[in-house]
Amino acid sequence: MPDYGHTLSFGAFLTPQAADPQRVVALAQAGERHGLDLVTFQDHPYQPTFLDTWTLMSWVAASTQRVQLAGNVLNLPLRPPAVLAKAAASLDLLSGGRVALGLGSGAFWDAIVAMGAPRMTPGQAVTALDEGIDVIRGLWDTDTRGVLRAGGGYHAVDGAKRGPAPAHDIPIWLGAYKPRMLGLVGRKADGWLPSLGYLQPGDLAAGNARIDEAATEAGRDPREIRRLLNLGGITASSIDDWVDELLPMVLEDGISTLILGSDDERALALFGEELAPALREAVASERRADGTTTGAVRSAASLARRVPGIDYDAIPAALADLVVEPGDRGYGAVRSTYIWAGSPGLVVQPRDAVGVSQALQFARTQDVPFAVRSGGHGIAGRSTNDGGIVIDLGALDQVEVLDADRRLVRLGAGAHWGDVAETLSPLGMAISSGDYGDVGVGGLVVAGGQGLLGRSYGLTLDHVVAAEVVLADGSVVRASADEHPDLLWAVRGAGAAVGIVTSVDVEAAALGDVVLATFVYDATDTAALLVAWAEQVERSPWELTSFLTVVPARRDQPAIAHAMTVWAGDDAEAAVAALEPFMAVGPVLQQQANLLPYSGVIQAHHGRHDGGAPPNMRGGLVEHVTPRVAGVLADLVAAHESPMMQLRAVGGAVNATPAEATAYAHRTQNFSLSAMTTASGRAALDRRWDQLSEEVTGVYRSFDLADDRLERAYPPATLARLRAIAATYDPDAIFGHDLPLTAPR
Repeated sequence: MPDYGHTLSFGAFLTPQAADPQRVVALAQAGERHGLDLVTFQDHPYQPTFLDTWTLMSWVAASTQRVQLAGNVLNLPLRPPAVLAKAAASLDLLSGGRVALGLGSGAFWDAIVAMGAPRMTPGQAVTALDEGIDVIRGLWDTDTRGVLRAGGGYHAVDGAKRGPAPAHDIPIWLGAYKPRMLGLVGRKADGWLPSLGYLQPGDLAAGNARIDEAATEAGRDPREIRRLLNLGGITASSIDDWVDELLPMVLEDGISTLILGSDDERALALFGEELAPALREAVASERRADGTTTGAVRSAASLARRVPGIDYDAIPAALADLVVEPGDRGYGAVRSTYIWAGSPGLVVQPRDAVGVSQALQFARTQDVPFAVRSGGHGIAGRSTNDGGIVIDLGALDQVEVLDADRRLVRLGAGAHWGDVAETLSPLGMAISSGDYGDVGVGGLVVAGGQGLLGRSYGLTLDHVVAAEVVLADGSVVRASADEHPDLLWAVRGAGAAVGIVTSVDVEAAALGDVVLATFVYDATDTAALLVAWAEQVERSPWELTSFLTVVPARRDQPAIAHAMTVWAGDDAEAAVAALEPFMAVGPVLQQQANLLPYSGVIQAHHGRHDGGAPPNMRGGLVEHVTPRVAGVLADLVAAHESPMMQLRAVGGAVNATPAEATAYAHRTQNFSLSAMTTASGRAALDRRWDQLSEEVTGVYRSFDLADDRLERAYPPATLARLRAIAATYDPDAIFGHDLPLTAPR
């Protein structure tokens, strides 16, 4: 296989001289400036005149923006694989995914032994490298649960905790010349990195043959392995001659990364600015003439994990590099949501609305379900699936102030509310946004947005003035008061059922610091506490919003209620006056209050989502927490029918918006109730919830999983209008899988 079709890249091979440490850093920066893709460094820890390579790489990573960095090659006998794995993952995270790991089995053994490492024969060193690769890859593999036990007689770990995961799939390149090392490249490595000066004529072809043979025997596609080559310097008198010299190495010997060994910036400039484009053009011309297949190649192991029903070869070219398949190393981080475990056959991560449209049109042609995800915190499980396609909007994470005077902000659907708050707080702005910073903009804003500023601000969707929406036919439209106003009305309360909202324009509130107060109550007399808390909320000024969470008694601990209360403003005296009465609603176990920015209340943690057992959740909206409502909820807590029950204050400004103004039409209720349980507890929770049927006058659609929630989420007139709009914008009923507004044709 003379040409493996890999994209060409060009790099530098620098000497880490300690005598002038800034010079090598400057050369690395120059390499980046002159268009090189990669900067590598010799690694000889026993060389007293050299800088430590890993320390240098860290410094260079902080001094550059784009180039990939690697040791060429790292001396594994002097770098314990477990520690190296963590160092590489850490630098990869800090540099934004720019690390490659060049490894060698060791040479110059007298010097290695002098540094404290045990002497090895060549065969032992290869075995040790083989074990080291398993250790390194195992520690990077955070998708696999449990501790790592790997390695053997030279490098072994027994019970090591995995992680952190690198920012990207760090390639492992091996410096190899002998048959056994070449075989290891074929079995386990991502690249072969020899130096031309150590090769004889025909060695490249022979090395490739050995690597390809070993790869095939291991069930790998030889094209999975990149072929790199260190060049000794400029060896031609002109660019044309140099291209003629290197072209056969690419087309006949499969080399796709050429690395120039030089500490002369002029040579690096010539290599990056003149040779690289000329050789790329020559190679592209020959490949076009030969019909060579180019681009990244998925491993045989990855291909084996593809699922039926998805035509992976039909993925649009523009999305080819933006998908994650079950066999990809990053799959574990995107397969599930915060609550729901999933195993989709494909996760597409478009970068803009056009990409979302392409992903949607592709998904519609496949014989599998599709889901749309913004932050992945939805309780209903709409943002993952098993065997289907997920359109992940996480990359659409813009937070842009469009008009500071109007406090008009554009939010990408994939942004997290904690990041929104972090951007807006220094500007004296805030948008009410749930109670957890990792929740995504898209899912919350199209459902409602019951937040900790709700009584002063209203629902999040009340302040949405425009939205960018991808419709069922793939068209991208703007919905506003002037364009598609009916669609904007539907987006504000039922957006997931009429299209994919990719961004929203929201009018923020003028808000600096807020007062966050927390109260922990003994909820032994749960019913009395609920009534007293709710009555006090209703008496409070609209600046105060409170969420009360109740958990059942356990062991020697009574039932506990935790109130999270926000005063929207920095008037401490007014806040204290409003908060003090909450000291009397029940026995207080703990309390505290702090003045802080809203971003301190809603913080994004960007935690990994691994899902779990499917939950069951019931919700409802009530005008008042009457003794009867409180009694039913208290019985639920006492019977341990829910591990967590919550009441959210939603009156005040929420109810100041006319019911007909948005698809969220519940504008008389003061409280939103919810309780969660496991699938096995569903029947008991449903029976208990049925006792509230007379008091519950609506439901927040995101907080209820009952089969009849569509009719309870939308009053008859609202539902009729929604169905008419959905028939126009989604005639084939491809959206709203859990709450279909129209019947499929």
